[in-house]
Amino acid sequence: MSTTEDRNKAIVREAFDTLFNQRDYTAAERFWSPDYIQHSAHIVPGRDGLFNLVKSLPAELKHEWELIMAERDMVMVRGRFTGHGQPAPWIAVDFLRIEDGVLVEHWDVIEEEVSRGQSVSGLPMYGDTFPEER
Repeated sequence: MSTTEDRNKAIVREAFDTLFNQRDYTAAERFWSPDYIQHSAHIVPGRDGLFNLVKSLPAELKHEWELIMAERDMVMVRGRFTGHGQPAPWIAVDFLRIEDGVLVEHWDVIEEEVSRGQSVSGLPMYGDTFPEER
């Protein structure tokens, strides 16, 4: 039996793949509310703000997720963005609120992924390897 949390995680996985990896903006509209609330400090408000940001990034942009957690109407995605044209990949934690199967609100925390030499802990930030080892 599928729970609300399981359904919400599946919606977020498909939404992120559709927008960030497939770059299918028409299909992505069904996942993001027209009244989408954006709390990110680096994205213009609304669904159009997010879509326009993605459109401005290189075609090589990719999102991969490592962990997805859900509780009630909230989903948290721990993931990695590559191919965005910056010197280092981004490790991101995205928090999304879902209403009636649609993403209605978003918060995030993002930092640049570091190499083995830059890691004070000596541990990778994402997965089991450092970026230079992939």
